[in-house]
Amino acid sequence: MKTLLDTHQLNITLQRLAHQLIENHLDFSASAIIGLQPRGIWFSNRIAQIVKEITSENIPYGKLDITFYRDDVHTGDILVPSHTDINFSIEDRRVILIDDVLHTGRTIRAAMDALIDFGRPRNVELMVLIDRHYSRELPIQPDYVGQTVDTIITQKVKVNWKENDGIDEVVLID
Repeated sequence: MKTLLDTHQLNITLQRLAHQLIENHLDFSASAIIGLQPRGIWFSNRIAQIVKEITSENIPYGKLDITFYRDDVHTGDILVPSHTDINFSIEDRRVILIDDVLHTGRTIRAAMDALIDFGRPRNVELMVLIDRHYSRELPIQPDYVGQTVDTIITQKVKVNWKENDGIDEVVLID
């Protein structure tokens, strides 16, 4: 196991990503942040909180479950959906999708399919904490990246959040 980001490095990365988001949006009146269930919400909670602390704006923030939009939903595995909580219109908004790790791109494809059920956004941006860019199966690229990691297929990236796992860190598991 190798530590990719320790607590201090993770906090710096979160601050940088929040500032990049603020720089690119300036005015969040037509924007919304949506975290992907299950593990992307810990990341999106932090980003939404940091942006709010810096800007004092109340940015619409939602959580999206993509369980039944996945292309592997019919594999026979028992899937337990998470909770979707989007209590605002995404119609004509700039939506920032947030997930912890971008691997094959299939989760983001499913998220975009699910998002369309809530309306037609003006545009969709993607923020990820970790981009495993050499393992992409679909042409999906993030707009905001915490760290890019070169991995092989047998390795796994695990993001731990204090609220859920008791520690803030990102590790690479062989």
